[in-house]
Amino acid sequence: MRGDSSIAALSARHGPRYRWLLMMSVMVGTMASIMSSTIVNVAIPDMSHVFRLNQERAQWVSSGFMVAMTVSMLTTPWLLARYGYRRTYVGCMLLLMAGGILGGVAGQFPLVLASRVAEGLAAGVVQPIPAIIMLRAFEPHEQGRASGMFGMGVVLAPAIGPSIGGVLLDLFGWRSIFFMVVPFCLVALWLAYRYVPTSAPDGAAAAGNTRLDWRGLLLGSAGTLSLLNGLLEIRGGDPWLAVALLAGSLAAFAALIAWLRRAERSGREGLLNLAVFGYRTFAFGSLVAFIYGIALFGSTYLLPVFMQLGLELPASHVGTILLPAGIVLAITIGIAGRLTRRVPTNIMVSGGLLLLSASFALMPTVGPQTALWVLVAWATLGRIGLGFVVPSLNLGAMRPLHKALIPQGASVINFLRMLGGATGVSLCAIVLEWRLSVHGAALTGPTSPGRLAAFDESFLLLAAICAVAMIAAWQLRGPPLGDAPVE
Repeated sequence: MRGDSSIAALSARHGPRYRWLLMMSVMVGTMASIMSSTIVNVAIPDMSHVFRLNQERAQWVSSGFMVAMTVSMLTTPWLLARYGYRRTYVGCMLLLMAGGILGGVAGQFPLVLASRVAEGLAAGVVQPIPAIIMLRAFEPHEQGRASGMFGMGVVLAPAIGPSIGGVLLDLFGWRSIFFMVVPFCLVALWLAYRYVPTSAPDGAAAAGNTRLDWRGLLLGSAGTLSLLNGLLEIRGGDPWLAVALLAGSLAAFAALIAWLRRAERSGREGLLNLAVFGYRTFAFGSLVAFIYGIALFGSTYLLPVFMQLGLELPASHVGTILLPAGIVLAITIGIAGRLTRRVPTNIMVSGGLLLLSASFALMPTVGPQTALWVLVAWATLGRIGLGFVVPSLNLGAMRPLHKALIPQGASVINFLRMLGGATGVSLCAIVLEWRLSVHGAALTGPTSPGRLAAFDESFLLLAAICAVAMIAAWQLRGPPLGDAPVE
């Protein structure tokens, strides 16, 4: 670290290009966190065999990560205010790298699960940071371009990751998957000490005496855990326990809202600032983010499992099939980032969700005898839709917020998206197992018409969820992002 590392000093040192260097620095860490969230899905069947896991326990490899990531997002505004950008970011990269190494050397499933939780905690804190930087470091007319360029880089992680991961899985086994995040973390750490400022988001020095709202965090954690475990109990568990857990989740989230309102009235700093929901566009954007998260993350769990256990494709083929779709996604995001200056947010997001819904609805046309190009085409169609949603949704929802509320808004909208994601992973596993039982099929042994029908019905559920999100997305009316005012 060289001398003063405030935003002003770093800007003076590196000139006009500094904001792009800063974006690149946080992009590498975000790529690592996103890669860790999706790449392990390719290895779930192998881990299930090694550790003799049923579908419910194997699913915790994904959902445990999602829960940890969802809960930790609530702490991002506090961490940034207390420790500043750099210390928060560096701490997350070290935790993410430690989780990857632990998962790679673990000899027991509880250690694998612990490594996934550690990775999820780090990923959750990191993911709201780029949106905060985009809205504070870039001028309004540059934000769409910045979002597009950032999105192009970030989607390369899930695009390239499964491809490389599938090859590593076939050559070296499932343990090699965990080590993939390590080089990304090392590069992110080097960049952080060069370009990430030590200040808090408001430009002031980090305030070391800022207190965390532990009560709010415990209520949010309890609500999230109760929701996920309630969904798990629906499938083959105790129905009364499922009802109790889901009711407990509702009670915990209601208590969280009541506590946050009380903290606001008394002048205390709550975990989240509910004032963000006073902005109509942000409120609808948050609803879209939640529903969209269910469909998106549910599909990241369902699609690799469908290819391996429904179509009986090897793991290396799974990554190869998804690679063209990932490349198209990166290109689409770059184009969509520029279109945000000319096309209203509601049209961008609704159109993207329409294509994503169509992609899921067409998946039942794919079977073991179907040409692979058909599967590639439907996956690519969905990624094109995703490419229109990604640059528009967060920026479109958060642009009306007052600058002081931007860290809170980034944390809230990412929390709701990931809460939807954690729900979606569990929901897809529940629906898949339910439909398997209805058709008298199982996930073990050679594929069967009943197993394929269960997968088809699960994809149709995701298509319906995207259609519901389109209704809420149409309410994101407003001028194109290049013309939108910033308070």
